Amino acid sequence: MKSKVPLPPVVSESEWRVSRDKLLAREKAATRTLDTLAAERRRLPMVRLVRDYGFDGARGRVTLRQLFEKRRQLILYHFMFASSWQSACLGCARRIDDVGHLAHLHARDTTFAVVASAPYGRLAELRRRKGWTVPFYSSAGSSFNADMGVTIDGEEDFGLSVFLSDDDHVYRTYFTTGRGVEPAGFRHLLDLTPYGRQEEWEDSPTGWPQSPTHGWGSARDD
Repeated sequence: MKSKVPLPPVVSESEWRVSRDKLLAREKAATRTLDTLAAERRRLPMVRLVRDYGFDGARGRVTLRQLFEKRRQLILYHFMFASSWQSACLGCARRIDDVGHLAHLHARDTTFAVVASAPYGRLAELRRRKGWTVPFYSSAGSSFNADMGVTIDGEEDFGLSVFLSDDDHVYRTYFTTGRGVEPAGFRHLLDLTPYGRQEEWEDSPTGWPQSPTHGWGSARDD
């Protein structure tokens, strides 16, 4: 039976290789562009947070500083799930499905967490039902979502923020929303942070932590 679904054109192997090589050149150029953007991102200024926000999580009431779990960097996904909603945002749920094993982020002194405005009990049930291992926290009762620009005039939005801790201070270094939250995998997530992948080939400011490209990893690599 002939397929009713449209198919790509069929050509000879030599024609396919010519087309593939042309596309490969553009793919390589796109990768170099992304590397350049990541280098610019590592040079962004940052803003100090002056409010002491509180969150509800598996350990009870915690501060923003405690969300770091004693690591230097924090990648935080702003999950759309308001307290009045009957169910969570499907797009946000798929985004959390994309997040891989957290051990590789932890090996680079980076924590990944999720914050939503719904009560923690509902978030914990959602996390259990989905089988997620990413830590979830509720920002209910605080101005955190509004201050981060993801609750505007009572309307919920999604996004991804990056924070850096230094001594007793917490700084916000990056924010993106829309399709900017799509990159998945620990390497792409590290590209959003101030220190990046911390590999010696990267174009980073002087003094940034770096090591050989394949000279680092996590216990999961064993």
